[in-house]
Amino acid sequence: MSDARERVRDHLLEHSVRRGEFTLKSGRTSSWFIDSKQTICAPDVMQDLATLVLDAIPADATAIGGLTMGADGLSFITAGVAAARGRSLAAFSVRKEEKDHGAGGRVAGVLRKGDRVVITEDTVTRGTSLLEAVHVAQAVGAEVVLILAVVDRGGTAEALSAKEGLTFHALFSAPDLGFAFEGA
Repeated sequence: MSDARERVRDHLLEHSVRRGEFTLKSGRTSSWFIDSKQTICAPDVMQDLATLVLDAIPADATAIGGLTMGADGLSFITAGVAAARGRSLAAFSVRKEEKDHGAGGRVAGVLRKGDRVVITEDTVTRGTSLLEAVHVAQAVGAEVVLILAVVDRGGTAEALSAKEGLTFHALFSAPDLGFAFEGA
């Protein structure tokens, strides 16, 4: 395990993982919950996390983003670190619903037709939010080249992505953090 990966994993375990009784977005209950933003937004591991993302994404990716709020921190931090390293990587957010004023639409930030896009999420259980963002990016005319999550707690996103002909990668899985996958 690289030093950066170990630091991010340790931070996730110390600051993001909660144990107890939690109701998930799906309505199911779980004995653990992960608030990945506690790690994504922490200054002591931001650069490590962005390094892990940059190492995992294709060199020819031109944009990174996903459904707001889950993708925002990771996308913006990664694009900023990439820029500091001389790599051009635009960042964007996909709104949960279409904006009916101003420029309208579901995309905020920089996403253009022809972009080679990495769709991100902080934590994924089933993968449906990822696919929603994929479809919005594709409607803009972007090509999705990778779907990436910081943590895959469910173990189903890879198969769901594959059904769409897309590659899924998680920086960490539930087993990496000492838990069993929770499935769909």
